[in-house]
Amino acid sequence: MGSKILPIAKQIVMPNPKRRHSQQRSAKRRTHYKAEEVTLSKDTTTGEIHVRHRAHVSEGKLFYKGKLVSEKAPLKA
Repeated sequence: MGSKILPIAKQIVMPNPKRRHSQQRSAKRRTHYKAEEVTLSKDTTTGEIHVRHRAHVSEGKLFYKGKLVSEKAPLKA
């Protein structure tokens, strides 16, 4: 008459691929993962070459966009 409640005895198993992807298929997917060349700039204040859009340390001071951000450079972990 009514619905039966079954006890959950089986462990839940996540779905897995039925077949292995071929090397060619994996390579086709990975063709778009390319490393780009890092753009470097010369700081107008210190004249030091640094990675663009990143703060950099020069003579123990932290600079960003040619401006002094901090007198003490952060400690590297």
